[in-house]
Parts: sequence; C-alpha cells; structure tokens
Amino acid sequence: MSVAVLISIIGCKEEVDTSSRYVFKEETISSYLEKHSQYSEYYELMAHVPVSPMTKTNVRQLMSARGNYTCFAPTNDAIKAYLDSLVSQGVITEPTWSSFRDSVTLDSIRKVIVYNSIIDGGDEIYYETASFPYTQDAEIPHPNMYDRKLSIHYCANPDSILVNDCSINVRNRDIPAINGVIHAMDQVIAPSNNTLAYLLQSYIDENKEGYHVAALLARSVGLMDSLDRVRDEAYETLYQSGALPEQESNNGEVFYTPEHRYFGFTYFAETDEFWAKEIGKPALEITVNDVINYLVENNIYPDAVNDENYKNENNLLNQFVTYHFLPMRLATDRLVNHYNEKGYNTSNKTPSVAIMEYYTTMGKRRLIKLFESRESNGVYINRFPNLSNGRHGTYHELSCDPDKEGILVGAPNLEGENNVRNGIIYPLDKLLTYSDGSRNSLQRERIRWNVTAMWPEFMSNDIRLSDITDARHKSVYIPTDNQYKYLNDVEIRDETQFFYWTGRGNGWQNMQGDEMTIRGLFECTMRLPPVPRRGTYELRFAIQCGGNMRGMVQFYWGSDTDKLAAMGIPMDLRQGTEYRYTKAGNIPSDIGYAPDSEDDDYNAEVDKRMRNNGFMKGCEQYCAGGPGASSMMRASNICVRRIIIRETMDPDETYYIRFKTVMDDPTRYFYMDYMEYCAKEVYDNPSEPEDIW
Repeated sequence: MSVAVLISIIGCKEEVDTSSRYVFKEETISSYLEKHSQYSEYYELMAHVPVSPMTKTNVRQLMSARGNYTCFAPTNDAIKAYLDSLVSQGVITEPTWSSFRDSVTLDSIRKVIVYNSIIDGGDEIYYETASFPYTQDAEIPHPNMYDRKLSIHYCANPDSILVNDCSINVRNRDIPAINGVIHAMDQVIAPSNNTLAYLLQSYIDENKEGYHVAALLARSVGLMDSLDRVRDEAYETLYQSGALPEQESNNGEVFYTPEHRYFGFTYFAETDEFWAKEIGKPALEITVNDVINYLVENNIYPDAVNDENYKNENNLLNQFVTYHFLPMRLATDRLVNHYNEKGYNTSNKTPSVAIMEYYTTMGKRRLIKLFESRESNGVYINRFPNLSNGRHGTYHELSCDPDKEGILVGAPNLEGENNVRNGIIYPLDKLLTYSDGSRNSLQRERIRWNVTAMWPEFMSNDIRLSDITDARHKSVYIPTDNQYKYLNDVEIRDETQFFYWTGRGNGWQNMQGDEMTIRGLFECTMRLPPVPRRGTYELRFAIQCGGNMRGMVQFYWGSDTDKLAAMGIPMDLRQGTEYRYTKAGNIPSDIGYAPDSEDDDYNAEVDKRMRNNGFMKGCEQYCAGGPGASSMMRASNICVRRIIIRETMDPDETYYIRFKTVMDDPTRYFYMDYMEYCAKEVYDNPSEPEDIW
C-alpha cells in the first residue's frame, strides 16, 4: 500500500491528551496490572481463564512467566462498556458478572475478553506501537490467543491508533514489562467469530445497506455454503493427535507441519452505492433480475448462458459473481507482496517498481491481476499501464490509458461484525468483469507468479512469506496425500518431502525471498493457473542453480492427469549459466551465456543464443538477494529461467504439470521459485521484443 493510503484515513473519533504518561517500574505484565486499579476487572478475569483446555495454568500465571507477550489490556471502563453491549444484545440482563445465566456463556465471554487481548510472540518479538505494521489495516503477524490476527488502523491524529476498531489509550501505551509490553485499551477487543456467509446473510435479513446487492448475488449463485467454512476439522484432529509430525530433511533440518488448515475468502464487491447509481433505484429495492438485466444491457459475458440455473459456472450471473471471489483470505498488505523487488525499502515500505500478483478466481477458473506501483497510489485490479521497460528503463509507470486503468481496491471495513473470521470484503466503485480488454491485455504481457501463489492454503494459513521468523513458520512441511491432502491443487506422492522456506533474512537470490524444495524419491503434480486467451504460450520455470545438490527431473504436461506427456528429455537442475555443478567438480556450461555488456545488440544476441538452448537470464524486476541488494537477478550467474514447453493452450482447459525425479538418490532435490506464461505475441514479437524485466 502507498503512503497516500496511510494519510487518507477516516473513522477515528478519539481526541487524545498526551500531557500525562505512565512512569515505568520494572514489573511483569501480571504484576503491573495488579498494582494499577484501572485494570482490576481484567486482572481478575485472567485468573479465571486457562491457557488451554490441556492445562490448569491460567492466563494470569502465564503473564507472570518469561516470554514476549503483547497485552492489549482493557480498562475497567472498557469492560463495563462491553458488558453494557451484552445487555443490549440480550445476552445478560444487567452489566454484571453475576447476571450470566449459565457457566458456559460466562466462560465463553471471559475467554473472548482475555484471549483476544494477548499475543504470544514466542522467542522473538512483542509489539510496541513502533513495530506495528505500517500498511493501513494490515494485520499483526502473530495471532492472538484466540488464533485471530488483529488489524491496525492509523487515524488522522498521529497519536491515535485502533486495534481492530478499538482505540489504544495514548497516555498508557507501550508500557514495558519484563516479559513484554502493555497497551491500555479503551474498548474490549472482540472480533466477530462469524463467517463471511453469516455477514452477507445479515445484509439480507436485516435489510441493511452497504453490500446488500453483493450479498444477494453471492447467495443466488450458491456460494454461501463455501463462505461458511472456517477450518478443516479433520486436519485439526489429526494434527492435535500427533499424526502429522514435523519432518527432518536429509541434512538434519527440521520442517514443521502447519498447525491448522483454515479456509479463507476475498470478495471484491461493488458497493450498494455503485448499484443504486447504475441501476437507478434504491439499493434495498434492487433484485437479482435487475442485475442480470443490467449485465445483458451492457453486453457483459455475451457468450454465457442466460438462464435461471445460477449455480452453473457457464451461467451469466455465476460468471459475473464468481470472478469477484478469491478462495483465499488476503489482508491489505498481502494483496500485493513486497520484499526484494528493485528499489524497495523495507524501512519506509514505499512501493517502487511495478509489482503484480496473479490469482485464480472461484467458479469458472480465470485470472485476476492485482497491481501496485509507486505511481498507482494503491492496489488496482487488472491495471495495465505503460511501463518504462526498456533495457535501461526504470519499470515505473510512464502513463496509463483510461481504458486500462483498472479498478482501485478500496479500504475494507473491519469494524465490529464486519471483522469476520474467514474473509474480507473490499469495496469497488467500478464494475469488475473479465472483459475482452482485460483478457487481451493479459495475453499481451508476460504473466509471472511465485509458485506458492497457486495454492490458496498458503495464503489463508499464513504460510507464504510469513513475517514470523521462528523455526515453525520459517520452515514448513506439507504432508503427502496419504498423510493428508493439505493442498487441493497439488498431488504429493509417497516418498516425497514437500518443503518450504519463507527465506526471511537469508538473502537468497529468489523472487520475494522464499524457496520451495521437494526432496526424496519424489513425484508431484500441480494444477496450473488458466491462460487468458487461446494461443501459443511458453511455460517457464525459474530456478537458482547454485549447487551440486540439485537433481534431475522429468517434466510432464497436459490436461489429463492420467495421460500427461513427457516434455523433452530430463532437465538437469544443476545446469547453471556458466557451469554444470556436480559432486565431481564444475563443468563449463554450453548454453551460450555471457554477462551483459554495454553493447545492447550484443546482449540481445546472447539472449537469443540462450533461448535457442531453452534458457533465459533471470529477471530485472527482483534483486539477486535480500531487499536492497545491489544487483538484479538478470546479472546473477546462478539465476536462470528454463523454457519448459511451447504449446497451444485454451482458457477453458485445465492444465497440469508433473515432475518426477530420475535420480535414484533421495538427497537430491527439486527447487522452485517462480513460473511464467508468455504468449507468442510477446516472446516472438518482431517489432517490440520481450523486455528484460
């Protein structure tokens, strides 16, 4: 997100008085709260809440122990206001603890207050306000004890900060303790435990504005059952029983199985204000048929079937609605992922060169592009600007034609009941469709994606690019299918070790820093994203060829997983630009590589020579190392792209790629960084050659 988003802030009401602040005494969180009467209610509650069902230790005792805890401690007034809200909801008759009708409800409310107020930073961090996420409405990386991530909202007054929709008391925040930090809260943090389906249904049942039309549309095409899913309980049972233990690699490194398998959803939704303006009637009076008529009148999806079978993916309404949904939950700072692109500064987090993410939508599988640059001032859907993409360009926006501007992703409402457990709604003020213009523009550009972007589970479960740097989050093991099918779009056979590193702080020469390695006597099949239009495409595979422990694999490709065809001879992943790295020594390469010179014609000739051998240099978009590295992947002699196939592909077909080791050595491994689709109109364009970025 850009700095402009951070400045353009609404909805904070607090007027703060900074004249009186705390005086620090060295205490644990628990002892500090005990000595300050404004927290007496909260201090008492902590003694009634166990750390987990498996222990008798209570949270008060936990806050006396060593650790790195962030405690958003509600004051007595905050708890009184919360009890008042329970009275208005009919949960209790009076704002007192004695008015609860049963112990189950009482225990539940106690846990809501206490569990949502504490983040356990493990061995690495607690969160002072200075270390909160910088991006507006981004989430603190570590979840709280209720396993919910808390979002941070910055107000016009720089001293006012909201956690979810609750204000931190400015006079009593960043209170240091031996085992963490305390922030006094003027309200109880209590995010809704409801689902996205529940939220959308409430717009219908309560006849309220905001996303009333969007809710009607989602229900009409049969999405509510999907949007009601939160967690895979079968996986939860297996994990808790110890049936999915961590795995040790051949060099002794431990990789950890994900603790949960959550479901998540992102809904890019036109607001009721948009629909009222376009259709010309009050939003609460708009019907599904009104929307269908509007789509027909505007020639939206003319080839789709216009009947009343809205659950059919070939249906007009279904195609329109499902293109608005991603089967993963993307917080504001995860819509477009920034890390080690050229010119990016992790301190001020200001976007630099153009960065794109490509995801596959729900329903009929189609591509959606999320884009951000320094010039865009926010994240856009399907934006196709004119970039400075010459050999000596900057990869910044030069201009953007009005018809290619795309749609700005609005700031989500994360207050109260809108902060649901399994999804986020982003408001749109323009009509989102998979138009011919968008499809044509997608075909005319190289489509590059981090391999983990293909797997929704990686985003919904905070696996991809996690900012948490403990071992459990940095080194992840995905079970084989016989253990449990964790990834819907991947088939992982026995004897396959599917490992992932977030790569944070390692300085690896990888796109966005992370790395996927698959080891053992492996065989793995992945479902690929769809192409935008029928045509001839190259499928490329980017790797870092920096050592002799890489393996050799046979690639297979096709649309029938039972009949995937072998693509050429086995690929030797030890083959780098200058050498083939073997245990016996380095053998000079014969792929035609030479470093870039000052002669652009010569550089173009080297590129052509490498392409003839199925190779390409790395891209100029990302650093050959961590953020701020001085050279780009293109200049690295170990970063290469391999052209796997050139085939005709159709957007209505689903394609798969399989890789299987051809070496009888389980210590060799298969490495993945990013992949690319590149249409013939791009890689074989005589008037405008493909750029180096």
